[in-house]
Amino acid sequence: MNGAVIGSCPYRLSPKQPALWKGTTVSNTQRSPSSIRTRNRPRIRALSLEEIPPNALRRERDPNWWGGFSLGVDLGMSRTGLAVSKGFSFRPLTVLELRGQKLELRLLEIAEQQDVDEFIIGLPKSWDGKETEQSNKVRSIAGRFAVRAAERGWRVYLLDEHGTSTEAMSLMIDQGLSKSARQGRIDAYAAVMVLERYFELSGQGIELVLPKQLELQEKLRIGPPRDLDF
Repeated sequence: MNGAVIGSCPYRLSPKQPALWKGTTVSNTQRSPSSIRTRNRPRIRALSLEEIPPNALRRERDPNWWGGFSLGVDLGMSRTGLAVSKGFSFRPLTVLELRGQKLELRLLEIAEQQDVDEFIIGLPKSWDGKETEQSNKVRSIAGRFAVRAAERGWRVYLLDEHGTSTEAMSLMIDQGLSKSARQGRIDAYAAVMVLERYFELSGQGIELVLPKQLELQEKLRIGPPRDLDF
């Protein structure tokens, strides 16, 4: 895996935080950033989610905040559903039948078109909250993609997606979509459910996928270039 992960709330780092370039998983129930030294490496300061908070947390802190947009990703092995959040609206975008590098590049293109600065990727878990073999595959893909995203200052998060497909099907039925339409768009609507859960929880429970490269961590801290007109 190419990225470390900073885990769930309340957005602080652990007092026993290991070096982030080793790809470790760090819980969010943790303290402010600290300096880290390893043999033959300079002292660096670890990032915290306080420094790079998710958009949902920024909105909770300031209801008038109007910043970057969020792309929900329902990542499958053959089909990937996408949805976007702009302001307080959520809408399905598309379903991609791509894998590997082609999928990653297309996600970046769509993010550019939609003014997105963060990706909320659904993490498959069982009904009792345990991770599965599919969870490991999604983590691996998210770790590789986080490197590409960080090059642009964009953040990648993981969020438990258990039950979102069922919720998506109920939403489509409520909206009167035909059976054939539901079959073709359920992945995109599942991505909508991921976004809705993310904002309902104000970002609690998410995990930040952090690239191991220190220069990319710095790009995440600085954030993407700002559009002054926006």
